[in-house]
Amino acid sequence: MALKLYYHPLSSFCHKVLIALYENDTPFEPVLVDLGEEKSRAAFLKIWPMGQFPVLVDEGRNHMVPESSIIIEYLNQHYPGKTKLLPEDADRARQTRMRDRFFDFHVHIHMQKIMGDRRRPDGGHDPIGVQDAKDRVLRAYALIEENLDRKTWAMGDDFTMADCAAAPALFYGSMGVPFGKHKNAAAYLERLKQRPSYARVLKEAEPYFSMLPKEN
Repeated sequence: MALKLYYHPLSSFCHKVLIALYENDTPFEPVLVDLGEEKSRAAFLKIWPMGQFPVLVDEGRNHMVPESSIIIEYLNQHYPGKTKLLPEDADRARQTRMRDRFFDFHVHIHMQKIMGDRRRPDGGHDPIGVQDAKDRVLRAYALIEENLDRKTWAMGDDFTMADCAAAPALFYGSMGVPFGKHKNAAAYLERLKQRPSYARVLKEAEPYFSMLPKEN
């Protein structure tokens, strides 16, 4: 198969790319990476020395593509389908990229800080850093709440790359920072979870959910 995706079913950034692949029924070979297993980690580092997934390998075009947003843009360009993940209009494309970056930088990254701290041993926690991350996520929720007023998806009626980014960011983010009064954001996550592409991603991840770190 021409496309191989190196990933882990629990990884939020992998969820983002899987949504894009499933949206357009793009054929690919999933390659599960276990960074805790020496051989799996060593093999993956040969492909991408930075050691972060997801990574897409297009054997047909002899390309290795890291980073979730870049992978989705690559798929949109070379393997387009019924769902246009990036609008053709230049201004709307820029706005879509901005929202994609917003979910990654202002929810996703801080969510990983919160969840990652739960894995730290006693004496190694960072309560100040975690509280700062929670505060930043709440500020992001407020802007998301405003943007989603009378909208179905991040860009309006069309499902785009921005929604691929939003789904895992909000799914995992809400585990560490509940939505509270942000009703639009909560309803948006429910729509995302019911979208067939993300519903499939979550179904495939279910066997691994027991591995998620619990709140201390």
